[in-house]
Amino acid sequence: MHLFIVTGSSRGLGAALAHQLAQPDHTVIGIARKLNPTLEAEQWGVDLADPLPAAERLQAWLRAHTGWQSATLINNAALLSAPGPLATSDLGELSAALRVGLEAPALLSRVFLAETAGVPQRRILNISSGLGRRAMAGSASYCAVKAGLDHLSRALALEEPGVGIVSLAPGVIDTDMQVQLRGADPERFPEQARFQGLKEGGQLQTADATAAAIVRFLLRADFGKTIVADIREA
Repeated sequence: MHLFIVTGSSRGLGAALAHQLAQPDHTVIGIARKLNPTLEAEQWGVDLADPLPAAERLQAWLRAHTGWQSATLINNAALLSAPGPLATSDLGELSAALRVGLEAPALLSRVFLAETAGVPQRRILNISSGLGRRAMAGSASYCAVKAGLDHLSRALALEEPGVGIVSLAPGVIDTDMQVQLRGADPERFPEQARFQGLKEGGQLQTADATAAAIVRFLLRADFGKTIVADIREA
């Protein structure tokens, strides 16, 4: 059996990934604050804004379930605080976004690497963003989180050369996050018109199409060769 752990699995890209990974010889665990009744997967209703209990639960579960042919952790969950200058952001929202987007992946990766040490094939896929590589005003915390995922992946690849580790930008996807960006106040978020233009110009990919491309990439024999990657160039 092959194990896949997907965070942010209740909707959007995470749900699409969990759906497509649900195969007869796959065990899929979805971790999200809310459950998705359509998923054929074991689901944990966990708030990754408080990531330590989630990491401890994963640690206990992995210790009780062994014998995998392969194990894969997909750190997909993200939380976008209200677009606008960092100086005017809500402290609670900012803290939650940073914890979901970077602290949780670091803790879950630590547990995953330690508890799957005997598994023949292991992968960590961190869902990053072009904004981790190009700064944007009004989205400082999201940019910082995604840049952190890129560099976390680079460091882990040095520490764990036998594990396939990739930080992948998935392209621009038609999700609730895009709705939030398009609906932002242009006075606080100068890039609002650009995101509105992406929608009006039909340039957004569906979550299902993006997930299909990511799954193909994930299962390639050379996964991990390029640590910081973009699905549009893969």
